[in-house]
Order: sequence, then C-alpha cells, then structure tokens
Amino acid sequence: MPYRQSLGRWGENRAAEFLSKKGYTILERNIYTPYGELDLIAQHADGLVFVEVKTRSSSSLGPPEVSVTPAKQSHLRSAAQAYLQAHPESPFDWRIDLIAILKVPGQDVQIEHFENIITSEA
Repeated sequence: MPYRQSLGRWGENRAAEFLSKKGYTILERNIYTPYGELDLIAQHADGLVFVEVKTRSSSSLGPPEVSVTPAKQSHLRSAAQAYLQAHPESPFDWRIDLIAILKVPGQDVQIEHFENIITSEA
C-alpha cells in the first residue's frame, strides 16, 4: 500500500478511536458514493455524523484542515445526501465533521475535531 494510503488509513483508525472515546458510535467506514468517499459515518445523540478525516505527516503545506476547500465541502455534502437517499431509515438530523490529524515524526500526534462544518440546515 502506498505511503499516502497507509497514512490515511492510520488516520481513519485514530479518528474512529478518538470519536468512540467521545461517545460516538462508528456505523460505517469508507463508503463510496458517486460524489466521493465518506471516511466515517457515526451516530452521536440523535443524529448522523459524516466524518471527513485529513491526516498529514508534515505541516509544510499548512494544517490538514486547510485541504477541505469549498469544492471539497460541496462534494462532501453531495456524498452525504446520496448516502441519505440510499438509506431512508437514517435519522433526519445530520452534519459533517472534520477530524484533522498531524503526525509529525518525533512529535506527539495532534488531533483536532471540527464539528458542524456542514449541517442538514445549511
């Protein structure tokens, strides 16, 4: 597996563990839609949370969260809506969160959770 894929999978596993400790239930991973992949799908409280995970091994290009551009947000919204159409039993309330992970060699792993980057009400 190429390094980027390996780093991405590692980050998704760390994100799932992080969310589980915060009381989220991970329902699905790596769901493909016509609009792109949904990294994690979780339930929290009464709603569904689609989680985009961005992992970087260097801060030379900026923090991981800067890679979630308006175009990426549009794809995430479309992917979430496609998932919801295919799963009409899903809760009505939903949102998209971002987990940004920075794993720089020789430093502690940094994980930031950005909630509600996109909501069902937006």
